[in-house]
Amino acid sequence: MTFWRRTRRDAAPLPDIGTDRRVYAIGDVHGCAGLLDQLLAMIGQDDGDRDRKPISLILLGDLIDRGPNSRGVVERAMALMASGGDVHCLKGNHEEVFVLAARGDGRALPVFRRMEGETTLASYGLDPALFRVMTDQEIADWMERHVPRSHVDFLDALPDSIAIGDYLFVHAGIRPDVPIEAQNAADLRWIRREFLEHRGRHPHMVIHGHSISPDVEERAERIGIDTGAFLSGRLTAIGLEGTDRWILQTGG
Repeated sequence: MTFWRRTRRDAAPLPDIGTDRRVYAIGDVHGCAGLLDQLLAMIGQDDGDRDRKPISLILLGDLIDRGPNSRGVVERAMALMASGGDVHCLKGNHEEVFVLAARGDGRALPVFRRMEGETTLASYGLDPALFRVMTDQEIADWMERHVPRSHVDFLDALPDSIAIGDYLFVHAGIRPDVPIEAQNAADLRWIRREFLEHRGRHPHMVIHGHSISPDVEERAERIGIDTGAFLSGRLTAIGLEGTDRWILQTGG
């Protein structure tokens, strides 16, 4: 567990998520169901060691692709959201492409291949060797027959952002200098350079995934928590309460 000092170099007021709850946000899982279970257990332990408060849990999107058990991650997220707790899951760019491919959009299939959709369909039962020789139409047909429509509908219905206190949670980032209510959904799921290189303030402190960094990337205007779990073994969560924030990570 890592704690950050409650200071800022520019002495600006620290963002405050409020003291009525404790919030945990989890970065890109990418099919690493085992790491997700480990991190959820760590969150449960961390929460149990603190004063009793309601908790909110946020998954920042990109549940699928690359790791070994995308189906298991989707089912875990569905179970969490059906549990009655305050659980939110955001739509990442990988969910967007998966949904389009599963619904037969021919334009999405080449992108789905490049985004390592092979690993996702393996978790649903498709032999990777067969995936590599199938046409795009054959893959779309296979997905229609074998991927539960409840999974597709669940991923398609996920929101693009959630704001709590002074924090905004998104998958990829935001378009600088555009009001939150006017943000384009594509930017919230896909943006990189314009957001990552921006050094001005945003209306909220932005917590995001999407862009891998070796460790948590803290900036004055954003905090990136995608630590490349499928490569590093480090799946990261940030804990927030009032103006305090701290990090939980699986080993790697």
